[in-house]
Amino acid sequence: MKQYLAPLLVALALVGTAAHAQDTRTPQQNRMAQCNQDAGARKGDERKAFMSECLRNKPAATAQQERMKTCNAQAKDMKGDARKAFMSECLKKKA
Repeated sequence: MKQYLAPLLVALALVGTAAHAQDTRTPQQNRMAQCNQDAGARKGDERKAFMSECLRNKPAATAQQERMKTCNAQAKDMKGDARKAFMSECLKKKA
């Protein structure tokens, strides 16, 4: 039984490392993976053009990002604690 324990622990460590490495991808790497999958069977110049366009397109801003942008614009002259309080209240409001 002990002879199987060490290889089993090594295998589990490797699986855990691989899973962790997959979680640490950057947004650009995620976009590249998605564009690559969407490119499918395209080849040559057609694939290059598709990948270039796909990677250039930015995803639409989320509602939270839009709210942050609006609140930041409204708080442009505020500083310190007043700005923190305003931003907190502004971001809590429903759109």
